Amino acid sequence: MIKKYIMMGVKSVIGIIPESIRVKMKRWPWLTSFYSRNLQKSGLSYGIPSKKKMAKLYSRLILVQEEELRGTQSVDPFNVAVIVNQKADLLDFTLRQLSKIEAIETVFLIVDEIDEYGTYTANNDQGYELIVKSAVDFSTNQDCEINNLLIINAGDSLHPYVQGALTKFIKSNHMIGYFDSDLIDLSGQRKSPKLHRDWDPDLLLSSGYINTGMWLRTNRVLSDKSCLSTKNTSIADFLVDAYLSDNRIDIGHIPLVVVHSLNKSENSKLPLSREVIDKISVYADVTEHPKFPVLKLLWRTEKQPLVSLIIPTKNAKELVKACIESILNKTVYNHYEILLVDNQSDDKESLEYFNELAKHPKIKVLKYDKKFNYSAINNFAVGHASGEIIGLINNDVEVIEPNWLSYMVGQVTRLEVGCVGAKLLYSDGRIQHAGVVMGYGGGAGHAHKYFPRDHSGYLNRLAATNSFSAVTAACLLVKKADYEAVGGLDEENLEVAFNDVDFCLKILGLNRRNVYCSEAELFHHESISRGFDDTQEKMLRFNSELAYLQNKWPEFIQNDPAYNPYLTLRRENFSIKEFG
Repeated sequence: MIKKYIMMGVKSVIGIIPESIRVKMKRWPWLTSFYSRNLQKSGLSYGIPSKKKMAKLYSRLILVQEEELRGTQSVDPFNVAVIVNQKADLLDFTLRQLSKIEAIETVFLIVDEIDEYGTYTANNDQGYELIVKSAVDFSTNQDCEINNLLIINAGDSLHPYVQGALTKFIKSNHMIGYFDSDLIDLSGQRKSPKLHRDWDPDLLLSSGYINTGMWLRTNRVLSDKSCLSTKNTSIADFLVDAYLSDNRIDIGHIPLVVVHSLNKSENSKLPLSREVIDKISVYADVTEHPKFPVLKLLWRTEKQPLVSLIIPTKNAKELVKACIESILNKTVYNHYEILLVDNQSDDKESLEYFNELAKHPKIKVLKYDKKFNYSAINNFAVGHASGEIIGLINNDVEVIEPNWLSYMVGQVTRLEVGCVGAKLLYSDGRIQHAGVVMGYGGGAGHAHKYFPRDHSGYLNRLAATNSFSAVTAACLLVKKADYEAVGGLDEENLEVAFNDVDFCLKILGLNRRNVYCSEAELFHHESISRGFDDTQEKMLRFNSELAYLQNKWPEFIQNDPAYNPYLTLRRENFSIKEFG
C-alpha cells in the first residue's frame, strides 16, 4: 500500500514536468525500465478507469457511433423476433420501444404458450404486424420465409438508427451475425457497453457471450434441424447448438451498440442451460467456474499424444531446476518429454546439474553452440523432438495448476485449433499473459496485463478460455505438423522479440484458431534469465523487430479481430477508446 501511494506521488510529479524534458528522460533506458518495473509492482498500472471516467468515455462513444449510424441509414425494412423467456413482464417495454421504428414490418413473439399471448395480437396498434409463434423454424420447406431478421430478448430495445447497422450486414457476405449491446434504464440512460470481439466459438462455449442482437439474412441459413424457441433458453444456447451441429459455421460481427437491455439482474450462475451443457459434455468434461458465469472445458482426446516440451537456457541452474521440478512433480498429464537446450552455458554448477538431468528418462539435454537466437534455438530443438505436439516453454516458468497440460493438450488436439497459450502470472500473482492483442504499443501486447489473478477480466475474457490472434511462446503448445507447415519461428528477422506473435499469425493462415487456455496456470518470472531490453543495443534490436512485425502484419495491428475497434490500444485494460 505504501509503495502504491509513493508511485501515485511520482506519477503526479511526472505529470507536471514539461513535455520536452519528459521526452529526454525517455532516452535513458535504465530510468524508463526502473520506472516501469516499480509502476507494475505498485498495482497502479492496470488501473481500470473510475465509473465516472468510464461513463464519460462511453458518452463520447455513443455520439461517435450515432454519427456513423446516421451515415449508413437505409430504407430497407426488417423484421424482429422477441424471445419471451421468463421475461414476460418486460415484453410491454420492448413492444413500446419497437413501435418507434417505422421500418419494422413484423414482430414475432417467440413464446412457450401461444394462447396466453392472444391479447397482444388482438389489440395490436403498434404500426407493425404482430405474430405469436412457438419457434423460428429454419426448415427449407417452410411456406413462410423471413428475411432480414433481428432476434432480441424481452426487455431489449433498439437504437433508433439500427437500420444503419443492418445495412452493413446486408451489404456483407454474412448470412448470420451479431451486434454489440449495453444496459439502459427506464429514463433512457445507457451504460455498461458490451464491446465484443469478432466471432469466437471458444468464447461462446465457455461464456455464452452472444446473448442478444443476433441477425439472420433469412430464416433458412442454418441446418433444417435448427429451431429457435424458448426451449433453447437463450440465443447463446441456440448458437452453441448450431456450432456443435456444424463447427464450420461463420458468424459476422458489426461492432456497433444497437441493442439496449433493461438493467435487470440475472439469477443464473451458468452462461448456458443445463441441456446445452449436456450436449457439450459429449465432447468435453465440463465444470463450473467457482466465481464467474464461466464453463471450464477439458476436451477429450482419442489418445494421449506425446508432448515435447522445449526449454532453452544459458546457465540459470536455479531457474531451470524450479521449472523442471515443477513439471515433473506437479503435472498430471504424463506422456511428455523434456528437451533442455543448453545455449553455451559456462557456469560449472549449471553444467553439472544439466548432466544429472540428462540421466532422467523423460529428459534430453541438447547442445546449441551458437549465439542466442530464440527462434533458431527452438527450430533446432523441434528437429530433435519425438512428440506430435510441440511445447515451447521458458526456463523461468513454474507450474501452478496440475492439470495445465491436460487442458492444453485437449485444446491443441482439436482440428480447428492451432496454438494454445496459458494463463501466466508474475511471482506476485498478477497477470503476465492471458492472450496477445494486436496493436498495443503499435505492435502487440498482453491482454489484461497486471490484473489480479482472480479477476474476471473484460466480459469474462480473463476467466474464460477464448481465442486470440496470438499467444506467448513462454508456454505454448502446437501440433508439430503445423509448426513445420509454417516454417517454424522466424530466425532471420525475429531473433528475440515478436517471433511468437509472427508464428501465431502464420498459424492462422492454416485455417486454425489460437486459444488462450485460462485453466492452465503457471508462474512466469519474466525475463529473469535474459534480462530486459534496457540497453541501447537491445533497444535497437527490439525496434527493428517491431518494425518488421508492423510491415508484415499491418491488417492485424490496425484491426485485431479478437479485439474491438472501440477499445483502447494505449493500455492493456480493455477500457473504452478515448476520442478527441
